[in-house]
Order: sequence, then C-alpha cells, then structure tokens
Amino acid sequence: MVDYWQCGVSEIIRNMSDVFDELRALMTPQRLLHDPRANGEGVAVCVIDSGIERAVLEAKHGSAVKRIEGGVFTAERAEPWPYEGHQSTPHGTTVADIILTQAPAVQLYSADVFGPTGSCEVETVIKALHWAYDVWKCKIVNLSLGVTEQKLQQLPKRQQLARAIEVGYFKDVLIVAAAHNDHPFTRSYPAMFAPPLLSVNKRLFADPLQFAYEQHDQIEFLAHGRGYLGPFAMEPATSWAAPHLTGIVARLLSLKPTLKPFEVKTLLYWLFNASEPEA
Repeated sequence: MVDYWQCGVSEIIRNMSDVFDELRALMTPQRLLHDPRANGEGVAVCVIDSGIERAVLEAKHGSAVKRIEGGVFTAERAEPWPYEGHQSTPHGTTVADIILTQAPAVQLYSADVFGPTGSCEVETVIKALHWAYDVWKCKIVNLSLGVTEQKLQQLPKRQQLARAIEVGYFKDVLIVAAAHNDHPFTRSYPAMFAPPLLSVNKRLFADPLQFAYEQHDQIEFLAHGRGYLGPFAMEPATSWAAPHLTGIVARLLSLKPTLKPFEVKTLLYWLFNASEPEA
C-alpha cells in the first residue's frame, strides 16, 4: 500500500514538473520580447526626471514617435507648470531616448521635477508620482533618480515616499527605480523600497534587451547601463539601466496590458531563468 502511495506522489511531482517545464518553454525572451507586437503600443510611460527635449527625440526617431506631453513640477504649486517641449538638463532626454529605442510606440509623459532651479525635493517627486497615476493614467513610471538615505533621515518624509510608491502599486502602475551608482555603499530611495517596484542596478549586456535577476542588498534587477544620446550616455550608470528595463516592461505590457505589477515581476524572473542555460 505504501509503495502505491509513493508511486502516486512521484507521478504527481513528475507531472507538475512537466507542466512548469512546458510553461518555461513557452515564456522565452525570443518569443515575447521579439514579438513584432511588443513595441510599447498602448502603454503610457512617465519619465520623472529633468525634462525631455521633444524636438531632439522627434528628429532622431522620426514621425513614428508619439507627441510627448508633460509638465514642470515645483514644491510651491499643486499643479505643474505647462511643458513646452524643453529639458532642464540633458539627463531626462537621454532616459527618454533609451525608452523609445526599446519600445518605440510608447506614449511618453515628461515630469520635470528639477526645473530652472536644478534641484528637487522629495515632495516634488511625490506630486509628480500622483499626477502620473491620476491625471496622465500612466502604466509605467521611470525614476532614474533617487534620494540618498542620509537625506531621508526624517521618518515622515520616508513614509510619505513609501506611501506614494504603494499607491502606485495598488493602482497597477509599474515603477522602475534606479539604484544609486555607488550601491550598496550609498543607498538611495525609492529603489530601496524593492517589493512594490522594480529596482535596477547597472551591467553591460551585449543585447540591450538582456537583463538579469540578481537580488543583492534589496536591489533585484540588472539592466544595460549605457545610453545612446547625450553628453554622458556612454558612461555606465544606473540612470540608463532603469529605462532599459522600463522599455522591456513596456514591450510586455503591449502584449498584455492588464498585467499587474507582481505579474510583471514574476514574468521578468521567468524570462531571465528561461534565458539562462540549464545547470
């Protein structure tokens, strides 16, 4: 009797293994990320950064690029100032260019949180996050910026930022946040709020659609760390890794727009494992 029971359990385990092997065989980077429909169509992406120089991207990417909308956020105003198609610094344009290179059919929104002052407060980032969720209805928010741990010693500020990230998660918004360039020696937020978002460190990959899942000190993903446009684009940086992962996520969402954040994270994990050779 025991032998029959053991045989039955072994058969169930073997069948379950077969099912997951079949799923893994279906969910490969080649099949999903290189699907012709995986171009970002129907996906709104907010770039919270230093603004985007719209004409530069239109000149590079041509008429296919959708008209970039946005706003300039400040600590003093509840609503953003109008976006007139210009950047405060080139950083945001480099980030946006990477996203368009990865997913050319996305709808970009520029949330300039630096403006003419060249500085940014946590409260301004929080305003931009809520505007991206509630007004622009973005599905992805790219944060190629961070606030160092030392600047978030005040617990209320850290809690407000964490709450804003959680609100996005429960509104089914994917937030992609760059780790600090000197991570883990310098830790910055919101990337350290790893579970509700996609935290990204840098690595150089042969293919910009390659990425890795490598959990280390609260940062989970690695993506290609070089850009293509701008004065510092060729310098490896987490700022360029985040939009590479944003573009990959936009490709997935253009295939299945209803994916929730935890589903996207799980799918990325599966895709990474599918791309790894069997041990």
